[in-house]
Amino acid sequence: MLEEEDYPGAIQLCLECQKAASTFKHYSCISELNSKLQDTLEQIEEQLDVALSKICKNFDINHYTKVQQAYRLLGKTQTAMDQLHMHFTQAIHNTVFQVVLGYVELCAGNTDTKFQKLQYKDLCTHITSDSYIPCLADLCKALWEVMLSYYRTMEWHEKHDNEDTTSASEGSNMSTEETNFDRGYIKKKLEHGLTRIWQDVQLKVKTYLLGTDLSIFKYDDFIFVLDIISRLMQVGEEFCGSKSEVLQESIRKQSVNYFKNYHRTRLDELRMFLENETWELCPVKSNFSILQLHEFKFMEQSRSPSVSPSKQPASTSSKTETLFEQYCSVGNPFEIHANHNDEETEDVLASNGYESDEQEKSAYQEYDSDSDVPEELKRDYVDEQTGDAPVKSVSRETLKSRKKSDYSLNKVNAPILTNTTLNVIRLVGKYMQMMNILKPIAFDVIHFMSQLFDYYLYAVYTFFGRNDSLESTGLGLSSSRLRTTLNRIQESLIDMEVAADPTATLTAAEERKEKVPSPHLSHLVVLASGDTLYGLAERVVATESLVFLAEQFEFLQPHLDAVMPAVKKPFLQQFYSQTVSTASELRKPIYWIVAGKAIDYEQMLLLMANVKWDVKEIMSQHNIYVDALLKEFEQFNRRLNEVSKRVRIPLPVSNILWEHCIRLANRTIVEGYANVKKCSNEGRALMQLDFQQFLMKLEKLTDIRPIPDKEFVETYIKAYYLTENDMERWIKEHREYSTKQLTNLVNVCLGSHINKKARQKLLAAIDDIDRPKR
Repeated sequence: MLEEEDYPGAIQLCLECQKAASTFKHYSCISELNSKLQDTLEQIEEQLDVALSKICKNFDINHYTKVQQAYRLLGKTQTAMDQLHMHFTQAIHNTVFQVVLGYVELCAGNTDTKFQKLQYKDLCTHITSDSYIPCLADLCKALWEVMLSYYRTMEWHEKHDNEDTTSASEGSNMSTEETNFDRGYIKKKLEHGLTRIWQDVQLKVKTYLLGTDLSIFKYDDFIFVLDIISRLMQVGEEFCGSKSEVLQESIRKQSVNYFKNYHRTRLDELRMFLENETWELCPVKSNFSILQLHEFKFMEQSRSPSVSPSKQPASTSSKTETLFEQYCSVGNPFEIHANHNDEETEDVLASNGYESDEQEKSAYQEYDSDSDVPEELKRDYVDEQTGDAPVKSVSRETLKSRKKSDYSLNKVNAPILTNTTLNVIRLVGKYMQMMNILKPIAFDVIHFMSQLFDYYLYAVYTFFGRNDSLESTGLGLSSSRLRTTLNRIQESLIDMEVAADPTATLTAAEERKEKVPSPHLSHLVVLASGDTLYGLAERVVATESLVFLAEQFEFLQPHLDAVMPAVKKPFLQQFYSQTVSTASELRKPIYWIVAGKAIDYEQMLLLMANVKWDVKEIMSQHNIYVDALLKEFEQFNRRLNEVSKRVRIPLPVSNILWEHCIRLANRTIVEGYANVKKCSNEGRALMQLDFQQFLMKLEKLTDIRPIPDKEFVETYIKAYYLTENDMERWIKEHREYSTKQLTNLVNVCLGSHINKKARQKLLAAIDDIDRPKR
């Protein structure tokens, strides 16, 4: 019977024999048999204990039912329970040791037995980085088997308790009270055992986790480790409702350490990318979305129910099924699935600048060869759609009708970005994957993520927007918010020291480790040539790629907000309101530099200085400086068209450029008028004629309405006609003119309608205004 593992039968037989023997124990031969039977019974118990220990690795219902019946016959249900828990603890200990030992010996390659004598903790430090992941997976698989057996043991008891209560212990020779007591004891013991076993599992895995320095791991491998551990935590949650603090803490330690190193390397890489970036367009499809990048595949998964309504009911029902139910009889939640092939599915680059669609291709080519498009329509290169909404497909009809558009139609509305932008976006995706798995270090990850954006913004500003002569014009080109942001980035992220100062304290050195040197613009990028409008194409690509990056960050904000711990949410809000939203504000200072050089304002002042303004009769012909200025604008327009063949210039950009140029021109005109020594009423009228001529011709060149700073010029010309009192009030109201311009106004009026005394009074008024300024 024992050989057939029929423990209850063997015990039953043994007990019956003992009963019979005790009836006849007055025969001496039989009393010996009685003690022999007692030995046999003890032997059975030992075998029973071995049988009980097998339950820990592989729970078998029939096997366990037999063992439990046997213990019940012996009246030792409680003892069995205590033994079982010891076996489980032992099983966990032996299992992990054997798994790790197997890998260590395999990698060591020799038959040396020294490893077997090591403590588990020391054994873990001998795992090589190649075998780390397979070993971790096997470790979790083996521990899962043990936990599953425990889970099924509990299931068995619940089921049998219910059956017993219904069949009201008729065949049992024990009193019902006793059975109830036993049952209560077992239930408590089993429930208490849950947390104990999970605690053991956690500690074993923690020792393994911290035994190796993961900071040298490749990104995907590290994420894989996190995946396994988060799956293990899910098991713990289902097993005993545990929050797995031990695992969380150890994975947090490893993650912060890993991530610091990882981010440091990425920042240095980003700097290298930026220094080698020639700010050429990276051709992506017009319907490009970051969700097409495989780094963002994880976001698709989190949104899957909305994708396929047909599969929805299935997916919701499977959610409620626990891992224990799912893998109860077959499979293992820690099977490694080699799903590293999603990378090939990504298709975001436009092929040879054209979209792949044949229909579209022919449409573009036909349109390109359209030579009957009138000249002035061709000239207007501005993309009327601001370049935000991606155009899915362009039919022939819309192309025919969309006369006013980009020259390079094959780039219609594709986002403007560079290889570096794409790299930053990919990194953001990787950081977010990490955050999804590592809720505890979400803040650190988001903080690092914001540094990627900071550094990109800082680089674009340093390369293209820094211009000290500009800041001094006091035109408030960069908003105070932008200046604050740039200063913050410079202080927190940029390593300004050229060489390490030997006297620097240790903390300073530590801080420097977190910083990155300021990037330098690649020497392949030429910003000095007038023909290319001072590197306008590169400036557009850089600035607009930053704006694009900011839009992607905006799109991700709700996702980031969801994982951010409540106490740290203000950091995120501040990052968005003060940094991400300033991206488009960089357009002003960057394009201003182009506007400041694109038109020769100095030459214009010289031409204006040659004009006689104290004429006596009304003139009907404007002065030549106006034609010269308009020629400059026409040349600017031509160059802008040239650039727009290389890079799509979005409407907001061309607007800013035109606006800047016109503003500068109008300010130069006022400056020219303020250099006049003598002027008559007729001279003032000539100024108005000149300016009207300029406006009329300018409006044919640009769509911008109203013309910026138009009043600035007209008001200045007309102020000449004011009487003394009106002029004093006018001076106080018009703070936008410089002291020199106001003083000149008063001086040219002297003699025509203002006397010396009035002049003193007006100059004093100007002086008053000027005082607070100084």
